[in-house]
Amino acid sequence: MSGPRAEGPVALSEPARAAVDAAFRDHWARAVGALWRRFGDPDLAEEAVQEAFTRAAARWPAEGVPAAPAAWLIATAGNVAVDRLRRDRTPAVKLAELEVREAEAAPDMADERLPDDRLELIFACCHPALGREAQVALTLRLAGGLSTPEIARAFLVSEPVMAQRLVRAKRRLRVAGIGLRESPEPVLPERVDQVAAVLYLIFNEGYTASSGDAPVRHDLCAEAIRLARLLASLLPREPEPAGLVALMLFHHARAAARHGDDGLPVLLDDQDRGLWDRSLIEEGEAVLRGAAAAGWLGVYCLQAAIAREHARAASATDTDWPAIVALYDDLTAVAPSPVVDLNRAVAVSMSDGPAAGLALVDRLAAGSALAGYHLLPAARADMLRRLGRREEALADYRRALELAPGAADRAFLSRRCAELSGH
Repeated sequence: MSGPRAEGPVALSEPARAAVDAAFRDHWARAVGALWRRFGDPDLAEEAVQEAFTRAAARWPAEGVPAAPAAWLIATAGNVAVDRLRRDRTPAVKLAELEVREAEAAPDMADERLPDDRLELIFACCHPALGREAQVALTLRLAGGLSTPEIARAFLVSEPVMAQRLVRAKRRLRVAGIGLRESPEPVLPERVDQVAAVLYLIFNEGYTASSGDAPVRHDLCAEAIRLARLLASLLPREPEPAGLVALMLFHHARAAARHGDDGLPVLLDDQDRGLWDRSLIEEGEAVLRGAAAAGWLGVYCLQAAIAREHARAASATDTDWPAIVALYDDLTAVAPSPVVDLNRAVAVSMSDGPAAGLALVDRLAAGSALAGYHLLPAARADMLRRLGRREEALADYRRALELAPGAADRAFLSRRCAELSGH
C-alpha cells in the first residue's frame, strides 16, 4: 500500500515520497474515521481524505511535513468535505445541515490529541449486517486505504465489479443506519471475532491464492498482517487479536519455502527450514507471550500455539507432535469443527502412527460434514501411503485430485498419483 500520487508536474523526491507514504500508512484510517464520524457519509469521508493526501503530496515537499500530520490531514479533509457539500448539495435543502457542519470545531492542525476512530471504523466495515465479501472490500478500502483497482486485482475480479461491490456495501450501511457512533461501540467478543475472521480471510486469500497463477500474494498477506497489528494495538487487553497477529506471522514466515521452483506446494516436513524468516518467528513468539499473559485460551491463540510448535522444530523429526495433539484437544473444546477434527487426526497420525490417524479419518469420512473437502481424501491417502497400502492410497489421491480447487494443489496431487502409479 502506498500513498497517492500528486497530479500534474509535481515530482516528489524520495524523502518526500517516503514521508507521504508513511503518513498514508499511519493516518489513512484515522482520517477516514474522523471524517465519517463528522459528516456521517463514508463516500464523502474517503473522497475528502484522498484529496487531502493528494494536497499533501503537492505541498509537503516545499513546505515540509507538518508537526502533526494526522491533524493536518483531518483538517484539510474537513475543509474539502465542506467545500463539496457547499458545491454539490442543493442550498435550499442542505443549508441548515452545512451550517451545522461548519459550526463544528475543526481540529487544530498542531494538535495530535484527536479522537482515534479507527476501531469504530473497522467495526463498522465488518458489521454483521454486511455479507462477508462486502466486509472484506470495505475493510481493505476504508481501513486499509487500498484503491478499488488494487482490491479488484487482489481478488481477481474486474474493477467495475469491485466498484459496484463497494457502492452496494456503503449503501447498505446508510440504509441500515450503520456508522461511527458518538459513543464508541462496546468491545463485544463476538464483534472482535467477526473482525478477526475478516482479517484472517484476507490473509488466507493471499496465503493460499485460491485463484490465479501466483501461489502466494505477498502484498495481500502483508496488508492483513498490518491491519491485524492495528487491531491488536487498539485492543491491548484482548488476547485474540494478538493471537491472530502471531498466527499470521508464523504462517507467513514459511512463505519462501512453501513452493518449489516448479511452483508446486512443498509439504511442511519437506520444507527447507533455512528459508523460514526467523525474524517473523521471533516476533510471533513475543506477540504470543503477550497474549498468554492476558489469558489466551481462544481460537487464534491456540492456532498460533500450534504453528509455534512447528516453527520451533529444527527439523520435521524434532516436531513435538504430542504437544500439538494436546493443543488440538484444547481447540476442539473451544471451537469444535470437522476441519479441526481432521487436523487433529493428522497430528495423531504423526504422534501415534498412521494407523491411529487413519481410524480417526475413517470416522470423519463416514459422516457428511467434510464431503467434497479435498484435504480429507488427501490426508487419508498420505496415511495409507505411509502404511504401504499403495493402491488404496492412489485411489484417495485421485479422489482428492477431482475435488481440489486450486491449480497448485491439483499439480501436487497429480505428481503424487504419478509417483504411486509408477509413471
